[in-house]
Amino acid sequence: MTERTPVSTDAPSGRLGDGTRLVHAGDEPVVPGAPLRPSPVFAAPYHLGDLPPGAGGADAYARPDNPTLRVFERAVGELDGGDCLSFASGMAAISAALMAVLRAGDRVVLPTDGYYSTRLLATEHLARFGVRVEMVSTPEIGEVAARGDLEGARLVMLETPSNPRLDVCDIAAIARATRAAGAVLVVDNTTATPIGQRPLDLGADVTVGADTKALTGHSDVLLGHVSTAPTGAGRELHDRVAAWRKHTGSTPGPFEAWLAHRSMGTLDLRLARQAANAAALVEVLVEHPAVSAVRWPWLASDPSAALASRQMLRPNGVVSAEFADAEAVLHLVRSSRFFVAATSFGGIHTTVDRRAQWGGDAVSEGFVRFSCGIEDTADLVADLRAALDTLPAVRG
Repeated sequence: MTERTPVSTDAPSGRLGDGTRLVHAGDEPVVPGAPLRPSPVFAAPYHLGDLPPGAGGADAYARPDNPTLRVFERAVGELDGGDCLSFASGMAAISAALMAVLRAGDRVVLPTDGYYSTRLLATEHLARFGVRVEMVSTPEIGEVAARGDLEGARLVMLETPSNPRLDVCDIAAIARATRAAGAVLVVDNTTATPIGQRPLDLGADVTVGADTKALTGHSDVLLGHVSTAPTGAGRELHDRVAAWRKHTGSTPGPFEAWLAHRSMGTLDLRLARQAANAAALVEVLVEHPAVSAVRWPWLASDPSAALASRQMLRPNGVVSAEFADAEAVLHLVRSSRFFVAATSFGGIHTTVDRRAQWGGDAVSEGFVRFSCGIEDTADLVADLRAALDTLPAVRG
């Protein structure tokens, strides 16, 4: 049997537990007769009356701001420990974090093994505008930072755990190096979620998230966010990101923000079941001869386990593994009942995503990312065992 890392469900001293914070994040003071959660405000323009735009904090037009967005942003900001701005997708949020900082001639350091659309944004668009793009893998960035090789960088971006390989790097150590180099540190926290890791507390200047994934968790909304540190340069960064959103029109709709706020209330429960399912499925995968290179940062033998247990607050449900080839993955999906083929991750359904089919990651044809849902663990284990047993062994 595979050794499991114990998971504590106790709240840190002096802080409310995750479930309580998620349910009440963004709440206004209680008013008798008011709904528990305000309804979305769908207005685009607002009455100006005889006041100039923005006077007294009044809304004028929904592109720069919206009451429903503010409620959602207050909630996510509380979880991140910073000041949040929401965006129409995760890539819109990442684009804003990069474009609000970078100028022609700047050097940006990005993960080679992070989300492939981030890399494409840099190589196909930022480079056109004269930004010098450098790629470093997640396992190597710590050594690069320790050598002082981040000197001259304007922005360093991490994705930890990385997607899809699930490597982890030391945010606090790299934050010290980027601060010394005068660079801005941005952390893509999508895989960990705001309750699984708090990059701003570890010294990052900015954290971004594709809220389409686990934060909203039901595979029915496109959304992203940027949170900036509440002190130091964070305020200026927040204003620059807000200006980028206003000028580019990447504001999400109020219904999406309301739906996200409603859905994130169950993140604590969903993440706990997803992590339990991941732990159980990893035990099956590491023992089966049809599977190799199983990765989950909370697996005791994983290369990232020690750092993940120190840096991350709790595990999640994303697992990666390798099968013999694309045909083996297709056979697995066809032979199972609950392991459906789909991209994205963090939803309530368990999915299998063969990453090579998208062409953006340097992975083998049989490399897959499992996203564990919230089905009953015993049902998933039985289904996986039955499907795996139809595959030929790739190792003895």
